[in-house]
Amino acid sequence: MAMTDISREYGTALFMLACEENAKKEYGEALSLISEVFAGQPEYALMLASPSISLKDRLSAITEAFGGRVPENVLSYVQLMCEKGRINYFAESAEVYKELLDASERRYVANITSATELTAEEKEKLISKLSDRYGGSVVGEYTVDPALIGGVIVEINGKIMDGSVRSRLQGIKEVMSL
Repeated sequence: MAMTDISREYGTALFMLACEENAKKEYGEALSLISEVFAGQPEYALMLASPSISLKDRLSAITEAFGGRVPENVLSYVQLMCEKGRINYFAESAEVYKELLDASERRYVANITSATELTAEEKEKLISKLSDRYGGSVVGEYTVDPALIGGVIVEINGKIMDGSVRSRLQGIKEVMSL
């Protein structure tokens, strides 16, 4: 997911505050809760962004929905985004926060695309090798793309490792056309 500068700034600022407060995990859980509410009730997020509803009413709605359920700083964060007209960036900023939290705890998500469904043993071996390589825990998210013909493509931590037959054939094709 491509992040906007605004989302990066907000998500990073909250993460830095969470580090200072020694509450990274707690803030992350609160952001997940709020994200679930917004995803499950898109009209709620639209209401918070609506200029036709007074700012006071929108801020009160945030307090009513999340007050006592999330840390005070996270509540203030959501209210600040609402005040500044940035509530539409909340989901992206929460994703930025999650990425920073995962990196700080050396947790990685690997998007693994294969030509055919991998067996449990193949998945286990691949995850083990990736965990060793990155020095942390790796969780795999798997998809199948028959167009790869064979092999796998792994995207982890912004890097792509393409071991697909399709890419090898493309390389051979480029060499032959020289």
